[in-house]
Amino acid sequence: MSGSGLRLAVAWGSVAAFAVFGSGWLASLDSPLWAAFLFAWLFSVIMWAAFGVVHEAEELAHMLGEPLGTLILTLSIVLIEVALVSAVMLSPKSVPTLGRDTMFAVLMIVLNGIVGLGLLIGGLRHHQQSYNLQGTSAFLSVIIPLATIALIIPNFTTSTTGGTLSTLQAVAFSVFTVALYGVFLMIQTGRHSSFFIHDGGQMVRSNADVPADTGTQDKGSVKGLTVLKHIVLLVANILPIVLLSKSLAAILDYGIEALGAPTALGGVLIAAIVFTPEGISALKAIARNELQRAINLCLGAATSTIGLTVPAVLAVGLISGQTVVLGLAPTEMTLLIVTLILSTLTFSGLRTTVLEGAVHLIVFFVYLVLIFSP
Repeated sequence: MSGSGLRLAVAWGSVAAFAVFGSGWLASLDSPLWAAFLFAWLFSVIMWAAFGVVHEAEELAHMLGEPLGTLILTLSIVLIEVALVSAVMLSPKSVPTLGRDTMFAVLMIVLNGIVGLGLLIGGLRHHQQSYNLQGTSAFLSVIIPLATIALIIPNFTTSTTGGTLSTLQAVAFSVFTVALYGVFLMIQTGRHSSFFIHDGGQMVRSNADVPADTGTQDKGSVKGLTVLKHIVLLVANILPIVLLSKSLAAILDYGIEALGAPTALGGVLIAAIVFTPEGISALKAIARNELQRAINLCLGAATSTIGLTVPAVLAVGLISGQTVVLGLAPTEMTLLIVTLILSTLTFSGLRTTVLEGAVHLIVFFVYLVLIFSP
């Protein structure tokens, strides 16, 4: 059996096992060893399936080219994130701050942790690395207002208190967020797709410019079947993660409460589970001196996270009647503002060095300390 086949067999076998025996297993979480075993099992399977998602998305990226390939990967990963967050929110023990904590954790992990480590590795290995400034500017021009609307403005509205939004604000902000993200996708995949490719803006000729012949048509058919196969495998790797997310959410809820851990740790764990494979993919790209692909992955993940998670979290809150807290605490708001300013400065030139990586990493380490010692 191939590695991909084994991964799918284990993932779907776990889905079947929890579908049949899960309710009984989750009723025995008062045993620390049993709870740790179930968490390790689900964590390993979900992480392995997430690597499968990354693998299939990278195969599609090679066949479809950039930026479409990277976009498929980021959307797949964010879909997993939304599933995990929604599962925890709909669990018996509601966590009103989970969506906020997860989005903030993603921004800190991606924009400071992965970007910082990546630029440090790239600077040490390649001294300086270049990228397409237009694409990076487009990412940041969307990330900054979306992050501000979602995580800062709720602290200063007067219709409600405690970092929450009124029903009108929740609906309106969701529509605005989706609309802006939709416009960005049109730019990224349409007439300005060259912004996200570091090749001087030169685009490969489309198939319409190439004379059609039988050989070309045959190759096109084979490529179409290959693309379809990888899309099916991509979905087959995503579904077990979505189906197992509810069981993992129950264990996370119990573990955080039993250990007396900070509630923000739940968001950090979800972000780590979801974005570790994509982060490794970005670091590998930087090591190969493919900074543009890494930027597309990192900034694309940040953009997709806010653009899709905010409407999903608010929709779950409105439908289930749960309170959703989006506004960050003052310390976290400060870190977010510093991160956004720092990202703008880091990607304001045409090349990056070790210094930018070191600064981003320091901010990330400060974030980690503040989780356990706010």
